[in-house]
Amino acid sequence: MADDTVSADSGSWWISSWLPTWCPTSLSLLKDAEDKMLESITSKFSKHYILISNGNRIWTLSFNGNISSKTPLVLIHGFGGGVALWALNVDALCQQRTVYVFDLLGFGRSSRPHFSSDSEEAENQFVESVEEWRAMVGVETMILLGHNLGGYLAAAYTLRYPSRVKHLILVEPWGFPERPNNPDQEQPIPVWIKAVGALLSPFNPLAGLRMAGPLGPSLVQRLRPDFKRKYSTLFEDNTVTEYIYHCNVQTPSGETAFKNMTIPYGWAKRPMLHRVGLIQEDIPITVIYGARSCIDGNSGNAIKQLRPNSHVETVAIRGAGHYVYADQPEDFNQKVIEICNSVE
Repeated sequence: MADDTVSADSGSWWISSWLPTWCPTSLSLLKDAEDKMLESITSKFSKHYILISNGNRIWTLSFNGNISSKTPLVLIHGFGGGVALWALNVDALCQQRTVYVFDLLGFGRSSRPHFSSDSEEAENQFVESVEEWRAMVGVETMILLGHNLGGYLAAAYTLRYPSRVKHLILVEPWGFPERPNNPDQEQPIPVWIKAVGALLSPFNPLAGLRMAGPLGPSLVQRLRPDFKRKYSTLFEDNTVTEYIYHCNVQTPSGETAFKNMTIPYGWAKRPMLHRVGLIQEDIPITVIYGARSCIDGNSGNAIKQLRPNSHVETVAIRGAGHYVYADQPEDFNQKVIEICNSVE
């Protein structure tokens, strides 16, 4: 465990040398933006780095750490996210048990190492970093919840380390269905999206945000005004979009790994539905979707079919889109608490 300090990881891309000059960001500004987000949380919590192998560090928040009798809940954010995006949830979720949230390796304030260009190996790097984190924190078993990319990695972790997971909660998980071979099965992709996709294919998903340079912060505010609305009960200004900006214009690392794990247009190279049926039968799975989400919600039903002898529940949160936990936080929190109470 290390204290609350930040240093640049060695071996960063050459791009990192000019990013601070071109983009109005820094690790210090990311810390400040996160701190501002976390001021809205009323529960007591600690924040620290967890040291893992190769000198890497996982930025971690621990809520209600004195409660040891119940299985802790561990939250894994999605692509481009970070610990502070759970600001609408942790106060409710930590009332009866310890809650941990951490920045995935390669994202947020965690270390940003080099990931393999091989999709399977990159996935393994993520999974092993979570296992090393668990061992260093001292968590024996957990209720594991992942959103988006975090859902995919939570499932991959459960496949590898089933004895550590009491209940798997997949929130709008990315990467489960296979890309259809029949174009008619896909929603039509506009020509302009295909053109932009072809243009940006050599780059990382968030390269455009970095290329925007000083215009980046206002670009996030214009393209994602919904985030300001989602957190409007906590902040009246651009606190959330500033945090998202600083999370996503640092040296690309986890972002690069994600790119190497995908095929156009955002499908997983190694679809999780090919493997989720192999998860140990006695591990319950709950799949939570937003009823208004653009993400295909059929994966929950597919998981049920693949695990006929296991508990699989699919829950649709009314009025919520892809960011279920922020769109309808009260309903989301209540459902997660209900799941947790079923464990212990």
